[in-house]
Amino acid sequence: MQTLEQIVHKVVQEMTLEAEVIKVTEYPEIMKYNIMSTPGLVINEKIVSTGRIPTPAEVTTWLADAMEKA
Repeated sequence: MQTLEQIVHKVVQEMTLEAEVIKVTEYPEIMKYNIMSTPGLVINEKIVSTGRIPTPAEVTTWLADAMEKA
């Protein structure tokens, strides 16, 4: 089973994006984003997923949307 981190790294590489992927494991840092259920995914300071491992297609969509808004 792939972890969220692995999926994000793979999608970023496939999309040839210049992105910084940071894995946060410290509880106080996680709580700054008000994530109550892990894993959580935050893109450009916006929570896009919590409590489950999204599909690569979902991550691709979220990253593409974030690029459009940048």
